[in-house]
Amino acid sequence: MRIEQARQIARTWVREHGAGLPGFGGAFLTGSVLWAPDPDAELPPTADVDVVLIQDPPSRLGKFRYEGVLIEVSALAGLGSAHDVLSDYHLAGAFHLPCVLADPTGRLGELQRVVARDFAERPWILARCTDAMDRVRGWINGMDESAPLADQVTSWLFGTGVTTHVLLVAGLRNPTVRRRYAAVRELLAAHGRLDFHESLLGLLGCAELSPARVERHLAALETVFDATSGLRVPSYRFDSDISPVARPVTIDGSRELITCGLHREAVFWLVATYARCLAKRAAAGAGGYEDGFLELLADLGVATFADRRRRGDRVLAALPGVWQTAMALC
Repeated sequence: MRIEQARQIARTWVREHGAGLPGFGGAFLTGSVLWAPDPDAELPPTADVDVVLIQDPPSRLGKFRYEGVLIEVSALAGLGSAHDVLSDYHLAGAFHLPCVLADPTGRLGELQRVVARDFAERPWILARCTDAMDRVRGWINGMDESAPLADQVTSWLFGTGVTTHVLLVAGLRNPTVRRRYAAVRELLAAHGRLDFHESLLGLLGCAELSPARVERHLAALETVFDATSGLRVPSYRFDSDISPVARPVTIDGSRELITCGLHREAVFWLVATYARCLAKRAAAGAGGYEDGFLELLADLGVATFADRRRRGDRVLAALPGVWQTAMALC
């Protein structure tokens, strides 16, 4: 299937199903399918199509198959002003492109025109880089020793991983979620700064990991994913991310990175998914499978809360260098 076909199928779902949801106020595309430069290119089997609904109150629909396309639907109660959107790196990344799928009030189209016009202006780039920097600090400073292990690790992991977004935003690239380290490697390579990519991998703790070691961790993740994906826990935010329909993105997508020689860049999503598997199991009242997670954390040097706190402090200390590098990219 071509990417443009997938976009049109998402539009059809919005028209046939999304528009009938209570409080519906519009819908837009975001993510890699929106950012794809060639709409006639083949849709990768490891890709989903991200749709955001404007809906009050927001629904939690998650991932599902529709007309052969894996669609992920999230929802926002509303959007702020054009200035608010231009300052938010995820929203601006969508609205600078022709993202609108449904616009019953005309407001989304108006926002899209303003954001597309001003997206590349340096003051807005700086505002979005600042947004990403603030998110790094928020995640790292939000680590809580009393929280469940999966939540502790998620705070450290995303605080560390959003450093890549600071750079991707500065370079006007897609601040992708799962492939963020591969995307920032491509950006830094284009600027002759692969040395800084190594420092980012060092902050994550995977700079020295071998392909075989990452393969071992993927095999362990595959086991817990398959043991967990059949559980239905609608109350868990990422229920559909750990489900059979999401397996091509999560497991196959990680294997694809490893096969392409980007085994270290695959580590971020391995950790995120393993944490989500354990969190879903806990929400379902199930246990087990912690040993593989602990082995992965030990390989990254974050086995204990003290380790994660120390490594989080390293991330915070590295932020001036991240900012300086980002400013050289924009």
